[in-house]
Amino acid sequence: MREAQVKVINPLGLHARAAAQLVRLAAQYSSRITLHRSDNGGMANAKSILSLLALSASKGSIIQIRVDGVDEEDALAAIETLFANGFGEL
Repeated sequence: MREAQVKVINPLGLHARAAAQLVRLAAQYSSRITLHRSDNGGMANAKSILSLLALSASKGSIIQIRVDGVDEEDALAAIETLFANGFGEL
């Protein structure tokens, strides 16, 4: 299992379009990918848009990413890049 912590930096947070991007990216990998918010205990499956939207991650939220599976390194690197690029909104 691989883990990383990221910060939501895009102005609108993890809204519908950003969540859809994350779901499309996560679906490319066979690993189990979950996102956790330590401030409110929320957890989301990165392959479910409804789960991600329920996470309510606004700008500034700190997210713990956990990836477990055969392609975990590649999946984690791709997701970290997506967050670092602000989902293309910066």
